[in-house]
Amino acid sequence: MNALAEPLLDRWLADAELLAPRAGRDLWLREGSLLLRGWGEPHRRYHTAEHLAEVLAALDELAGAGHLDVREALLARAVGWYHDLHYDPSAAPGSNEHRSATMARDHLHALGVDDTLVGTVEDGVLMTATHEVRPGGVEGGVGARVLDAVHDADLWILSAPSPRYAAYRAQVREEYAHVPDHLFRAGRAAVMGGFAGRERIYRTDHAHAAWTAQARVNLADELADLA
Repeated sequence: MNALAEPLLDRWLADAELLAPRAGRDLWLREGSLLLRGWGEPHRRYHTAEHLAEVLAALDELAGAGHLDVREALLARAVGWYHDLHYDPSAAPGSNEHRSATMARDHLHALGVDDTLVGTVEDGVLMTATHEVRPGGVEGGVGARVLDAVHDADLWILSAPSPRYAAYRAQVREEYAHVPDHLFRAGRAAVMGGFAGRERIYRTDHAHAAWTAQARVNLADELADLA
């Protein structure tokens, strides 16, 4: 068993009890098993339980810095659990996120999660397709803060220490092994160049202050390698 499976399942059970208190432990466990199977699919290299754990850790950091209150942090983690639940490297752009959002909506409804919360989670998953957050977010300030936090947590990897960033680059290349090298390099340069060209990579004040410098170093080094 993946070393992350047990702690992730424990985290899911704690979140599920808050999200769907009436569903009961059997349904929480069944959904947790489904989540771990999805994140553990053998064709994945980067979009794995490791990425999920990193996103949850980044959300914890943002909550600890005061960006999210308890309820917002729970919603943001719910987005984290589902945002790459479906992942096919050969799918059309946006397809994985749309399918993951549909799974989040259907599964959370089946657990009895409130419709308003499900809507915020679905919006958060869809946002990860482009990492563009609509001004004002959804559901007023709460939705905006959740989307901003998910945006930053999913992009935490850009600010990872150099060895982890190098491993991330290798994992992404393995996931897209079916893409010829010249096409992969051009596509990757376009995506990473888009992030590097942003005036502000991260939307929350904490991530902007704490993560930007290393992210810009990583992006510059990778773009130089891709040139």
